[in-house]
Amino acid sequence: MAGDMLMIERLPGWRKRLRVGDLVAFTTPYDPGRRAVKRLLAEAGDTVCVDPKSKHPSFVLVPKGHVWLQGDNFNNSTDSRVYGPIPLGLLHGRVTWCVWPSPRRIKNGAEILPGHFTDS
Repeated sequence: MAGDMLMIERLPGWRKRLRVGDLVAFTTPYDPGRRAVKRLLAEAGDTVCVDPKSKHPSFVLVPKGHVWLQGDNFNNSTDSRVYGPIPLGLLHGRVTWCVWPSPRRIKNGAEILPGHFTDS
């Protein structure tokens, strides 16, 4: 959400640990001064249906060195459906915690609410 304070994993090798479903912070391709957070939907080599609700759906093959990021609010998100595949060089890191306004851990593509933390 706009205004949330997030912790981002940027340790060496973090890109190798990315998995489909992770939340990722990145620089938007059309506005280099703006950062956003979207969910990793596909990796290089995956084929994505741009709009599964369309009568004439189009498909995109995610090229090497890119990922497909999409917002959780499908009907109101500027994401890879607009930008196309995102170069790995624009990624800043994997979101691991939302610190403010409501502290919660982000794990394996799902939010873990306070009191429900696990180490597995």
